[in-house]
Amino acid sequence: MKRNFNEWLSKFKTSISNYTYYVDFEKIYKNVEKVKVELNILNSLIGSKNIEEEFQNILIKYPETLECIPLLLAVRSKEIFVKDEINEYLFKFDKMVYSMKDYVRFMRESGLFDLLQNHIINNLYDYVLGIEVGLDSNGRKNRGGHLMEDLVESYIVKAGYKKDVNYFKEMYLNDIENKWNLDLSEISSNNISTKRFDFVIKTDKQVYVIETNFYSSGGSKLNETARSYKMLAQESKKVDGITFVWFTDGTGWINARKNLEETFNELETIYNIDDLENGILKKL
Repeated sequence: MKRNFNEWLSKFKTSISNYTYYVDFEKIYKNVEKVKVELNILNSLIGSKNIEEEFQNILIKYPETLECIPLLLAVRSKEIFVKDEINEYLFKFDKMVYSMKDYVRFMRESGLFDLLQNHIINNLYDYVLGIEVGLDSNGRKNRGGHLMEDLVESYIVKAGYKKDVNYFKEMYLNDIENKWNLDLSEISSNNISTKRFDFVIKTDKQVYVIETNFYSSGGSKLNETARSYKMLAQESKKVDGITFVWFTDGTGWINARKNLEETFNELETIYNIDDLENGILKKL
């Protein structure tokens, strides 16, 4: 029986975020702990009446504190580019490449001396902890992808499959070919592509190559994904013993529904979370 796309799409979920999706505090604590000593040394600059001279003295005695400076500006890199009215600078903070006066000027012009000297903050450890929380929010996109992978994997396990026995994570095309003596040149563009699948399930008669994703918001990437998976669906049909399966969900698809519908009409084995909840993996 042919499925109804609109009915299927109407069951897409707004979010699958769990408690740890928003901030990975364990990672944050580890990051701040790595620079705890250096931050405590720089704490001596808070409220200083002679901050420029004291900063230079710290760099002479504790040059490793220089590496903390980018983090105070919420920058992960050990390099910061600066252009003023006359010159361009590429400040390095794992080693001093300019004069001490240049680094003093950097601290002054970037506003860090003002931040420290005027007691706008009380403790650099707490300040950097807050910065790390802000920077970690950038990791939500990756965590969102892993959430869908974890969700799909939980249903694979519930369906009775065992990891590294009859289901496998993150397998490349050439690994699949070698393991089960398959010719996947139709999918790999004659061995040009290095495509990696999120999961592979091996049954007695078939190898299921699986992709997973969840989109809570729209964007051009969704249309590209739908088009590429439509092509992958067409290519996989030319290969005996291979079935391409796509688990996707998220209301971000609402605005990209046209391209998703085209793939839905081409790929019989495209499923959402509702399908997983209704035991689709046991029916395949």
